[in-house]
Amino acid sequence: MTFEQAYVFSVLGVTLALFIWGRWRYDAVAVVALLAVVFGGVIDTEAAFLGFGHPAVITVATVLIISRTLQGTGIVGWLAGRLGRAELGPSLQVGMISALVAALSGFMNNVGALALLMPVVLQIARRTDRSPHDLLMPLSFGSLLGGLVTMIGTPPNIIVATYREDFSGTAFGMFDFSPVGLAVAVVGLLFISTIGWRLIPDRSGDAQANDDPFRIENYITEVLVPRKSPLIGLSIEELLVQGGEEGIAVVALVRRGQRRLGPRPDEILRSADHLLLEGEPTGIEGLLNATGLKPVGTRTLDPTELSSSSIGLVEAVISPHARLVGRTSRQAQLGRHYGLNLLAVARHGRPIRDRLNRLRFRPGDVLLVQGNIEAMPETLSQLGCLPLPDRNLGLDRQPTTLPIFIFAAAIATVALGWVSAPIAFFTTVLIFVFLGRTTLREVYDAIDWPIIVLLAALVPVGGALEQSGGTALIAHGVAALAAYLSPVWILVLVMAAAMILSDIVNNAATAVLMAPLAAEIATRLGVSADPFLMAVAIGSSCAFLTPIGHQSNVLVMGPGGYRFGDYWPMGLPLEVLILLVATPVLLLVWPL
Repeated sequence: MTFEQAYVFSVLGVTLALFIWGRWRYDAVAVVALLAVVFGGVIDTEAAFLGFGHPAVITVATVLIISRTLQGTGIVGWLAGRLGRAELGPSLQVGMISALVAALSGFMNNVGALALLMPVVLQIARRTDRSPHDLLMPLSFGSLLGGLVTMIGTPPNIIVATYREDFSGTAFGMFDFSPVGLAVAVVGLLFISTIGWRLIPDRSGDAQANDDPFRIENYITEVLVPRKSPLIGLSIEELLVQGGEEGIAVVALVRRGQRRLGPRPDEILRSADHLLLEGEPTGIEGLLNATGLKPVGTRTLDPTELSSSSIGLVEAVISPHARLVGRTSRQAQLGRHYGLNLLAVARHGRPIRDRLNRLRFRPGDVLLVQGNIEAMPETLSQLGCLPLPDRNLGLDRQPTTLPIFIFAAAIATVALGWVSAPIAFFTTVLIFVFLGRTTLREVYDAIDWPIIVLLAALVPVGGALEQSGGTALIAHGVAALAAYLSPVWILVLVMAAAMILSDIVNNAATAVLMAPLAAEIATRLGVSADPFLMAVAIGSSCAFLTPIGHQSNVLVMGPGGYRFGDYWPMGLPLEVLILLVATPVLLLVWPL
């Protein structure tokens, strides 16, 4: 092993360790890895940022934009509405939910497909008196399985298809993934709908987890601003600061019999104002003692009284890349900057109310916020949160099919080999903009920038592994197993290794690192690289053991009330089943 190889291995080892640790965002870790191989002299400075123009990066970005545009067509909402009103048994219900999200995930971003259907699933759970615990994990797993079917279904497929072009001169086509991916998806969905959902650990005995985490009617206290009080003339924000209880939310102001919901932080207090405060009793008691507010009584009210035609309550889940992650509500300035009252937080299905201003948000946390209804979708999008209520489903919008036809035409041109995927999808985005189906601001908002930065940084890092000879060194060691194992078993090992890696690091990162290695192993064995590259694509997208392997798993963790260890009881047999199904189909469609 040369010094350069040892250096690259060290950089990759530290990078993977930081991915697993999860303290730093993985896009930041990838950039540090990129700079490390540049400063180490492994790659030229001119090549350091070529990854931002890599075809796989462009394709992923454009597919994200197209997915966001398709969400606004109303077609998906119409289908989801029909599903939400259907009367189905438990297994059929799970199967229909998983199949629908899988079908959508084959042609749009799987996180986007999941975000569209999650509100429907939560409504189904409430209407049928079923726990979301039984439905949301199948929804997440179904979105991952659906992504296996086409080239654009998931970033690993795009990365593997592009690498094949670099390796052999011809990229995988749009539907080259379909024979194996469809077989795996069908078998996986049958397993989830019949056996898998029954393997999810039962939390019905956990009373705390079964309680509605957002029963805010028990936490509302009405107080009065006394006449000649020193509080008169202060703003609501100054009142809370003076009281030392910024975890308290002022959800309504009653003045001369007129109720104002969600008053602004700079609203000036007047004599005889009544305030409705939401928060823990101990926190409200501390506020009253510090400010001299007079309690009128603890209100027993319906949460609908905190909503109007302009102000409403919304539940939203924090995405893995949200700007809220790692910050408190005070640091994020939810009230001052975004006009939101944070009323409650649920983590793993358990309510958190005490000292909300000091709570650092995590991916998967579910927030209950009060704010302006019209501004809420844009506000939550800026924060990186996915709304859960039904008002964002688009069920009442008139469905439009034009964007779908345009996208289908783009897919056809790629499938027929007329143009490359980056050109076809980039053109599609431009057409959407010119036709007014999306705006330039929505284009930039739709791109998952951490994923783009991750890919753009890791593409040169993967090249550094090849350039240093590290890939050949590992492949030589694996190829040595041919003395004891057939190429078929080595193929299984490659797929299993990709599965394990994708369970602990990002699936796109797994594909970037594993694709060159798989191709080199095949070359050393003297067999076709195609089945090995396909094995990497399948394995990289099968992150079923942990919530951190894929964004979809993280997003359902909070609303479903899952714990870290709840994923593997269904995920492990599913991954074993995928290995058993994918291997013979791979060998049949892509012979060694």
